[in-house]
Amino acid sequence: MNPLVDSVVSSGLSRRSFFRFAAGASALASMPILTESHLAFAQRPHFADPNIGIHIDANENPLGPSEAARKAMVEIVPRGGRYLFNMEMDLTESFARIEGLDPECVKAFAGSSEPLHFTVVANTSKDRPLVVADPGYEAPMWAAKVSGAQVIKVPLADPNGEAKHDVKAMLAASSNPGVIYICNPNNPTGTCTPRADIEYLVANAPKDTVILIDEAYIHLCEQPRSLDFVKEGRNVVVLRTFSKLYGMAGIRMGFAIGPKEQLAKYQYFGQNSLPITALAAAKASIEDKDLVPTRRKFIGNVRMETLSWLKSQGYAVTPSESNCFMLDVKRPGQQIQAALASKEMYIGRIWPAWPTQVRVTVGTKDEMLAFRKAFTDVMSAPPSSTAGLRAPKLPGRLAQTPFTHMS
Repeated sequence: MNPLVDSVVSSGLSRRSFFRFAAGASALASMPILTESHLAFAQRPHFADPNIGIHIDANENPLGPSEAARKAMVEIVPRGGRYLFNMEMDLTESFARIEGLDPECVKAFAGSSEPLHFTVVANTSKDRPLVVADPGYEAPMWAAKVSGAQVIKVPLADPNGEAKHDVKAMLAASSNPGVIYICNPNNPTGTCTPRADIEYLVANAPKDTVILIDEAYIHLCEQPRSLDFVKEGRNVVVLRTFSKLYGMAGIRMGFAIGPKEQLAKYQYFGQNSLPITALAAAKASIEDKDLVPTRRKFIGNVRMETLSWLKSQGYAVTPSESNCFMLDVKRPGQQIQAALASKEMYIGRIWPAWPTQVRVTVGTKDEMLAFRKAFTDVMSAPPSSTAGLRAPKLPGRLAQTPFTHMS
């Protein structure tokens, strides 16, 4: 038998499971790992130069990496000719120590998109569906296409108020789900699902169902985290990324935290060595104790000012605790998106479940002041002036890639 097969099987999976997941790995190789950047790009009204205009459409952090992270990257560059595998181990152990975790329950990736896809592909099938919130982050649904799994969308509870995950409805949606996906805070609404609801979900899910909790935006709020479920040995995988609060979306670093047997499944899909610049920046970021509270306050203040202004103008917004929110424009959202793009103001995409709402990323204070002006100009124009505006289809090969068909 292949030594790789033997080593992975010894981690707790059957040989039959190995070949099923290996087939999934082969299929995954033909499909891109979708990230927020892909999905944002797919709905931009035209090919926007990232150096022109204001881009508040991809939940990026305009502050970029911290000063300590930048310094760490510069210092490690001369050693860029080496793989330096020990840096990955050092980062993983440092994170585990800070969070009180077993290092063997932590695995580093170039962002959190890879383990998100891998978890879905490894644990869903035509008989084990994926359960997600609607509206919610779309990438898991594309991963389910690889495993042939049904995707069950469950509307958010209290859409005009808390807009939280309806965990009881998600549990009732299937008797045998492979994965139940929770994004907390949620993308695109920026809203948080209460800890008690998540505890109920974990306690009442079928034993072999993986609860996949995406905490990409968790540092932007003060809600309880979910890493303790992993410490307790629950069938929970938590995703973390450095793309949001830490400002490293273009540098790529993240973690999957979960049971050892779940992390072992990722071996089927392979993984390249991680860039040492990203490892150095991530290590410097987690060691900076002031970075999270300082940035959370900065982004939170700009968000609150923007939401307060929008409410004062009579618009409904989601009660976000993140760096994005949904804004009800009471017209087809694509029209407003396109009208703003004509002013070089690029906001986020539209979800079919909420067609008159657009997602807006929280930028800098100056960027959000510019957004207010452009938004006022667009919304003060008669509806007929935006009625014909649509995002045109992408040309050529881009129109054939899976992410361009997201709505």
